[in-house]
Amino acid sequence: MTEQQTLKPYVIGLDLGGTNSVFGIVDARGEIKATTAIKTGGFTSAESYVKASVEALQPIIEQVGGIEKIKAMGIGAPNANYYCGTIEFAPNLPWAHDTKVPLAKMFSDSLGIPVAITNDANAAAIGEMVYGVARGMKNFIVITLGTGVGSGIVVNGQLLYGSDGFAGELGHVTMVRGAEGRTCGCGRTGCLEAYCSATGVARTAREMLAKTERPSLLRELNPEAITSLDVSIAAGKGDALAKEIYEFTGHMLGEACADFAAFSSPEAFIFFGGMVKAGELIMKPIREAYDEHVMPIFRGKAKFLVSGLDGASAAVLGASAIGWEGAV
Repeated sequence: MTEQQTLKPYVIGLDLGGTNSVFGIVDARGEIKATTAIKTGGFTSAESYVKASVEALQPIIEQVGGIEKIKAMGIGAPNANYYCGTIEFAPNLPWAHDTKVPLAKMFSDSLGIPVAITNDANAAAIGEMVYGVARGMKNFIVITLGTGVGSGIVVNGQLLYGSDGFAGELGHVTMVRGAEGRTCGCGRTGCLEAYCSATGVARTAREMLAKTERPSLLRELNPEAITSLDVSIAAGKGDALAKEIYEFTGHMLGEACADFAAFSSPEAFIFFGGMVKAGELIMKPIREAYDEHVMPIFRGKAKFLVSGLDGASAAVLGASAIGWEGAV
């Protein structure tokens, strides 16, 4: 532990989601010492959101000895720009829906400590590098599989932000071109996210059920209410159609990873998020498709790993890592 970490042994991590904002005070070993949370929505302005957040933080800050024990704060948030410290035009945040919000500066001014912000997938990547399975690695890609598909790309030990702070949107590479591609939430068609996110898996299930009359446990459910968890449960019970859904999803992810290897030659692909709980149902076809489609020069080199961060606290840990890494 450095001298500064001895004097200021904690950082604040904020996982800013569309529904909840979860705060944690974290030490250098990745142990969460205290947590609190507020609802993200319901505020008419960013100013009122920050004010409520700081008020919620005060008791847990005092719990660890006061603000003088806090080195910095890290925030993982949708549509966050690390370079500018802003959240920009975030569709699910009513107080940042149609504007740029200088959230890092607002928290820094209110708390009197440095604050860094990045998007949630980048936070997951830094979290893996600081606390998780990527410790010691300098070249890897984290792929987050949740409601969407996000990614954090680390090259030569540094997170890839690009010229404007928004690099690394691998969930929006085009996998199916032309009119047959699914519409994606980003406004384009055929994106990886439209197929391999949790919502994409559910859509694949509905399409396969409609195309065939084969028996399946999924037919016992309302098609419009099917979730990726339902597919996972059915596949775990041996349902052949559900297994095919994961084969299709994993195969597309593996093809995508084969393309991603060509530009950064990662040591590992690390998968993070709720869909990873499907285990080998998703990981086996990813590896098989990767080996089938990757350039021979890259074959057999990359590891395929599952996140080493505890699911309940992973997002807070990832955000806190931004504090250690990005604070000045």
